[in-house]
Parts: sequence; C-alpha cells; structure tokens
Amino acid sequence: MATSAASASPPEARKGVGSLRMVWQVTSRYPAQIVIALLALITSAGATLFIPRTFQRVVDHGFARGGNPGDIAPYFQGLFAVVIVLALATAVRFYMVSWLGERTVADIRTAVHRNLLRLAPSYFEENRPSEIASRLTADTSIIEQVVGSTVSIALRNAVVGLGGLVYLFTLAPKLAGALVVGIPLLVLPIALLGRRVRNYSKTTQDRLAEVGARAVETLGAMKVVQAFGQQGREGDRFEHAVEDSFASARRRFGLRAIMTSVVIGLLFGGVTLILWEAVQDVASGQLSGGALTAFVLTAGIVTGAFGALTEVWGDVLRAAGAADRLSTLLAERPGIAPPARPTTLPRPARGALAFENVTFRYPTRQDVSALDGLNLSIAAGETVAVVGPSGAGKSTLFQLAERFYDPDGGRLTLDGVDLRDADPAEVRERIALVPQETVIFGASARDNLRYGVWDADDARIWAATEAANAADFLRRLPEGLDTFLGEGGARLSGGQRQRLTIARALLRDAPLLLLDEATSALDAESERLVQQALERLMANRTTLVIAHRLATVRAAGRIVVMDEGRIVEEGNHASLMSQQGLYARLASLQFNDAS
Repeated sequence: MATSAASASPPEARKGVGSLRMVWQVTSRYPAQIVIALLALITSAGATLFIPRTFQRVVDHGFARGGNPGDIAPYFQGLFAVVIVLALATAVRFYMVSWLGERTVADIRTAVHRNLLRLAPSYFEENRPSEIASRLTADTSIIEQVVGSTVSIALRNAVVGLGGLVYLFTLAPKLAGALVVGIPLLVLPIALLGRRVRNYSKTTQDRLAEVGARAVETLGAMKVVQAFGQQGREGDRFEHAVEDSFASARRRFGLRAIMTSVVIGLLFGGVTLILWEAVQDVASGQLSGGALTAFVLTAGIVTGAFGALTEVWGDVLRAAGAADRLSTLLAERPGIAPPARPTTLPRPARGALAFENVTFRYPTRQDVSALDGLNLSIAAGETVAVVGPSGAGKSTLFQLAERFYDPDGGRLTLDGVDLRDADPAEVRERIALVPQETVIFGASARDNLRYGVWDADDARIWAATEAANAADFLRRLPEGLDTFLGEGGARLSGGQRQRLTIARALLRDAPLLLLDEATSALDAESERLVQQALERLMANRTTLVIAHRLATVRAAGRIVVMDEGRIVEEGNHASLMSQQGLYARLASLQFNDAS
C-alpha cells in the first residue's frame, strides 16, 4: 500500500541537509559547468580580498609617508584592473550557477513526473494530486533558488571568509587569533536553532501545498461553486489555508530573525573589541596605519561573509525540507510492476478474459469487499453486459482487467495468461477503454485522438472519426484536427466529447473493449449518434460493457447481474425478465423513469 505523501519520507531524507544529496546527484551530472562556476567564484573572491591589500599599500606608501600623489597612481590603476576582473568573474559565476539551478530543477521535475507516471492509481487515491503538483512547482522553485543562488553565495562567502582570515593573520596575528577564538560562538546558535528552522520550513511548505490544493479544487469546480452560491464559504476556506500558511511562515522567519540577530551581535561586538586593541597597537608602533586600514576592511569583509552564512544556512535548511518532500516522490515504487521474467501473451491476440474466484478490496476501503469470489469467463468475440446497482463492483472489473490493481485472491487471465505473470504494458496494449466520464486533454483534437495510437497518420484518424460519427463536427472546427480543445474538452459538447473518446478507442483497434457506456445524459440526437458509433466499435471484438441503457443490454449475447461484489443472475434479457429478480426490478425502474 502506498504511504502518505505528506508524511512519509525515506530514511535518508530524514537527516537534515542530507536530503540535499538527491539534489547534488542531479547537479553533478554537469561537471564542466560546476568547474567554470567554481573558477569564477574563486577569482571573484580573490579579487575581493585584494582590495584591502591595495588600500594598505596606498596608506603605507602614499599618505602615511607624505608621498607624492603620483606615487600612488599605480596602486589605483591596479585597483581598477582588480575591479574589472571582479565584475567579469561575478558575471560568469552568476550565469553558470543560474544555469545549474534551472537545469537541476528541470531534471528533478522531469524525474519526479516520470516516476509518478509509473505509480498505480491507488497511490493517487491516498495522496492528493493537487498537493503533488505543488511539490513540482513550489518545492522545486526553492531548490532552484538554493542551487542557482544560495549555494554560490555560501561558497563565495566561505572562500572570502577563510581567505580573509589567512590575510588577517599575515597583518596582525594576535588580533586575528582573537577573532578566530570568537567564531565558534557563531556556530552554537546555528546548531541550536537550525533544526527548528528546518522543521518550520517543511511545515511552511506543507501549508503552501494546502493553499495550492484548495485553489485547484475550487477553480476546477467553479460552476458547482457558483451554482450553489458557495463563493463566500470557499473564499473563507481558502483564506483559512492562507492564514495557516502565513502563521507557519511567521514562526519560521521569526526564528531566523532571532538567529541572525544573535549571530550578528556576537560577531560585530567581537570585532569592536578587537579593533579597540588594534588602535592601541598602532599607537605603540606595533602596527602600521596601512595594516590597520587593511585589517579593518578585511575584518568587515570577513564578518560580513560569516554573517551572511547564517542567513544562507536558513535557506539551505528550507531547501532540505523541499528536497525531503521531492525525495519521497522519487523514492515511491509502483505497486504494479512487470515481473522479472514476464510471460509473453499469445499471438494472435484473441481478447478472451476470465475472472477466477476473484476477491478484492480497495486499499482505501478495506472494510468493504468490492468483489467476493467472482467467477466470470468472457470468450473471444463475445459481448457481455454487466448491470447492477451502484457499488455492485461493476467498475472494479475494469480496474482489475487493466491491472490498475491486483486481486487479493483468485486470478485474472487474458488469453489464458495470468495478468500478474505478464507485463502490464503488454496487457494494456490489447485493451481499448471508453470510460463513463470522458477524458479530453488540453491539447489539439489530433493529439487527443492519437492517444489510442500515437503514430497514426491522418488517414487512420479520419477513418476512426468517420466510424465514430465525429468527423463532421471535427471538420467544422476552426483549425480542424489542429484545433485546441480547451481543458477537459471545454470547446466540445458532451456528445462530441463522447464520440471523440469512441474514435480514440476505434483507432486503438484492440481485441478487448472495456466500455463504460454512458448515454443517459445526452439528448436524443447525440445519443443516437453515440449509439451508432458504439455498435461499430463493439463489432468483431470481445466486449465487456457496463450497461446503463436497455438498448445495449438487448444487443449483448449475455447479461451478468452483479450485487455486492457477486454475480447474482446471468442470462439474456428475456430469461432474466422472466426470473422476476434484481434485473427485472432494475429494468422496470428504468421503464418507469422513461415513462
């Protein structure tokens, strides 16, 4: 069973910044860019540290000795050269680290999405797709900021800080030693508060994902929201989620503010005491004015660098929380996977399907048996209609036949091969599905039709649309097959969407058809066109149809009546009506509704 995406993490993802190991594994695929960025970083850091050295020489060889202003010109000319090197190196560093950040995020998003496509539908029953989508956007944006900016700033500050300390020791070892002694005081608040910052960061991301999920849910059901006048309530729900997110973020940045304040106070307080001692050394002649100038400038650079590292650490901890959540998605493994040595399905494909003493409970509904010892055999070329009340287990037959789930007991066979022994992809190649709820992607009509066979040419596409009674309205679209259909097929009517899905199934030309017929919501003309298309689709292939209309039931060679996960009646329309059982009752209800 899949674990909750919001709470579960692989062990390695629970080790603080160890979660960023996954990010490094992706970034390290680009060693050339990393090397260029590091060289530029070292060059810019070196140029930064050379500036105090220049001022030391200006003071000592120029002003301090009453020298000619012309004598110090070469030093300023050298300073200009250093500034140019600094500007160029900084530009190169910025470009390369930005490239690495965007490239890393693109690779992570692609890898996570590809892994999600491998997971069984049960995973998405237990984890909200809208929250997962938030991880692909909000969490990866945090990682992009860290890889493309924060890490670069951290490395630059570390190099500048350490290089500056070395230079300080060459200027005044005693003063530099005092500065180094005080640096461990900076580590203590980072260690104490850093873990709490990371926990708050992860909580903030969870709250942000909830905000995104609420927005997607409401906007996707806007017609229902407005039809029932629930705009105010939905606005309040969204505001509540936003306020929770803000409260969580406030705890996080409040703690970071305290951490930064403590560190900066300790750092610059220590520098003030050290400079007091430095002035006394200058007065006693132990330190030159130029060395003091260079020491002050370098100490400012060093303290600024280490002070910036405290803020950078907070960003790194926040990215660790994001990486933790993305690592969870990457670590998920599909519950339905091909066996090590799959059994090849026989050829030619026949489409014979058999359920043998099958029992099954959905992972999220373990208290209810969806199928209970069901036996059903469908011969090649046979049409079997399944009827029954809601919750009888009709749709579960389709879920198991497509191997979206495996049965808890018994087995399913396709052309005599147990589905668990076959490659799921090969099984699904032999099946065409027409769902009750039409699925139209936000793409062109051509791409929606080609979902059945992606490499189909226009001749095959038009032949399928003709057979599905869809060619006429497709030709009337502004750009024909290249017309964008809108999200969910918003530019089409219900009957047009249904005929498009039938054309998609016709194009697939699979030996086994799973048809969840749903024409009850259509007007008479659309229903007639859809019914004609269905008759063409069902011809010369094995068909398992969940029947909603008696027209389909009467055309079936066999009718199976289900209730509470079992087959309770079986036969043709006339024989089942004569039994005066569940089927007769359902039929009479439909007749009465029609009347």
